[in-house]
Amino acid sequence: MKSCSAAEMPWLTNVTKLSSARVLLSTRKPAVSKPGQWTGVLYRSIGSLTVGGGLCAVPFKQADTLSHDSLIRRAASLVTDSSSTFLSQATLALIDAITEYSKAVHTLISLQRRYLESLGKLTQAEEDTIWQVIIGQRAEVRDRREECNRFELTWVNAVKLCETAAEAAYTSGAEHASVTVRTNIQVAQSQVHEAQKLSVDADKKMAEAKVMEVERMTQYAATLQNDEEEVPEAYLRED
Repeated sequence: MKSCSAAEMPWLTNVTKLSSARVLLSTRKPAVSKPGQWTGVLYRSIGSLTVGGGLCAVPFKQADTLSHDSLIRRAASLVTDSSSTFLSQATLALIDAITEYSKAVHTLISLQRRYLESLGKLTQAEEDTIWQVIIGQRAEVRDRREECNRFELTWVNAVKLCETAAEAAYTSGAEHASVTVRTNIQVAQSQVHEAQKLSVDADKKMAEAKVMEVERMTQYAATLQNDEEEVPEAYLRED
């Protein structure tokens, strides 16, 4: 059988080198690690894991120089900041929703008043057109009201979250952060309270408009009934 040279079988050379490397590695003694080295690795591992999870609050290069209390206070401050941001956004959304609801209610009231003032003066086609507009506006009011309820629930949850964050910040020693978030809660509650006056006023006017609508429609129906029942004077004379 013809023997092959190493040049003709390069893969054989690679296998030989790999086998030699495994022998060299197996004959080495394992390095003894010092306790301090493992501590550094542990901090770096925790830091990398925390950053990857999106929960990093403190530069972990300084973790060996900061106490746990300091780290907790910093984390508590970040929690109050994020909670305040959530509350601010929820407050803005709720105020906008209340404003749009109030506008929709006033538009509906205006349409209904114009319709009531035009009773008996419109053709059937004109009356149908106005009613379609009123029905569409009533649907708009309903949608705006549902939006208010949805954002109000979000806002209430944001207030509760801020209260919890403020309590956590206070117990962890971050008094300034606790005071700040509680102040933000008071400001948000004041702003929402003022905005809710608009919706309360709109609901009150809507109720008044409904009463006026019922009265006006009753009067109009009675007028039509009297016109139908009116008997010509010639039929009332005696022969």
